[in-house]
Amino acid sequence: MFGAMMNYPLTLVQILEHAHRIHGDKRVHTQLPNGKVHTYNYDTLYRRVKQLANAITTLGGRPGDSVATFASNRYQHLEICCAVPYAGAIIHPLNVRLAPTQLAKIVEEAEDKLIFVDGACAEQFSKLEEKIECEHVVLFNADTGQNENRTNPSIEYEQFISEADDDYISDIQDENWAMALCYTSGTGGEPKGVLYTHRSMYLHTLAANQADVFGLTESDVVMPLVPLFHAMGWGLPYASMFAGAEIVFADVKHERIVDLIVETGVTVAAGVPTVWARLLPELQKRKQEVSSLRRLIVGGEPMPPTLIEAYEKGLRVEVRHAWGMTEMSPTGTFCTLRKAHQNLSDTEKCKIKAMQGRPIPGVQMRLVSENETELPWDGKAIGEVQVRSPWTASGYYKNDSTPGHFTEDGWLRTGDLATINAEGYMQIVDRAKAIIRSGGESISTVALETVLLKYPSIKDAAVIGIPDEKWGERPLAVVVLSLQTDCDISETLRQHLATEFPKFWIPDKFVVVDEIPKTGVGKTDKHAILQMLLPNHKRKPHYVKHR
Repeated sequence: MFGAMMNYPLTLVQILEHAHRIHGDKRVHTQLPNGKVHTYNYDTLYRRVKQLANAITTLGGRPGDSVATFASNRYQHLEICCAVPYAGAIIHPLNVRLAPTQLAKIVEEAEDKLIFVDGACAEQFSKLEEKIECEHVVLFNADTGQNENRTNPSIEYEQFISEADDDYISDIQDENWAMALCYTSGTGGEPKGVLYTHRSMYLHTLAANQADVFGLTESDVVMPLVPLFHAMGWGLPYASMFAGAEIVFADVKHERIVDLIVETGVTVAAGVPTVWARLLPELQKRKQEVSSLRRLIVGGEPMPPTLIEAYEKGLRVEVRHAWGMTEMSPTGTFCTLRKAHQNLSDTEKCKIKAMQGRPIPGVQMRLVSENETELPWDGKAIGEVQVRSPWTASGYYKNDSTPGHFTEDGWLRTGDLATINAEGYMQIVDRAKAIIRSGGESISTVALETVLLKYPSIKDAAVIGIPDEKWGERPLAVVVLSLQTDCDISETLRQHLATEFPKFWIPDKFVVVDEIPKTGVGKTDKHAILQMLLPNHKRKPHYVKHR
């Protein structure tokens, strides 16, 4: 027997309209390229979103079309991320840190015909534009000269909006309609598209706003120092709007971030550990001024226990570790202490906080051995983490799913090796996929090795991640030359890789060896390489088969 409850689609329209009707006076603050702060409220945001939805439709945008952005975190970027799904189209934030060659493939696959470009990113975009076919470019935060100097003049954003009517009614009938396209960082060598639905993002927003997850309230001021092109800014903008929290957008590299925290009274901020390590000294100096800050949401890579302690004990700022993937929209686990932990020592509490946490409501998780046996949650058995949830991908955009990505019974293979203890706390111990996590960004060793092997004098190559105090990990390349030489070919190889990859992907060091260690089945033994180059490096654990 079916129940008798109202049934209407769960869409982002509800989030936007709730923010307008219930929290219309709450504000969005944006640090502009010139350092000034732009501020307006959710009422104004709502009106401009409806104008923008009309403008996109007038320009020929149709439901289901992919509309790209090439931008930093700005109020205009938020407007676009709301207006495009509101109009039934698909928002596609491009990762400005990727190389033009990578981005061109992504744009072609997504069939982006309309791209919104931040003036601060215009120079980078010009290198991409040479490689793509794009019908329309809308430019915002740009100097007059930037548009005049373009080969193909763009549309000016404010004029684009002002000429449109703000009378627009969104008509999305199916909650499973696509709303966003986000690409992975290339864990299998090439980035893969993940197509979010209105339903998945709505449910992710509800789960993320649980007290033990983001825990946002109407009294919060949220600063997402994670870019919108990282899984829609970890979903923080939508979560903030639904909760009625104010939003503060800043350039993560800007010298005035701490000033902005003070001026706007930021209470919750989110970003990768390298950001918090860089900001710590100034925050410590201005401890009294930044007293509004009470919580950090940290993801991308593990935060060192010493850094957690510096924030929690020194600044009285709670640190909440998160783990997830683009495929998970992206939140999977969150680390908060239980009531049972209240009497533990500070050292024991910090040890728990350094873990990746427990599955958030709605996420199911299991630990599987190499032979596909489910492992116990005993804090000892190491296996691959597999997940499923209403906001986890079931496949990749325009790519056939393989057994390497998803199991036969529909679970996502994350590629992360971990332990899970009896309380449900997960600890990542290794990455089954060949990925280096540097400053919160993913670097594919597979992709780097493939391009290195294209170089004429390279006979064999391997790329590994080595510990780095500033970035967490950095790539190091080991190569075997077909002809011996006394010349240093490091710069030549850097230039070779630079044609395909962004600067931060390029290995810091190239080591020439006679032979690269192999396993018994002929695969590159990266653990042996680590032991050879860094004898004191602790060997990373493999799967532990459950007996």
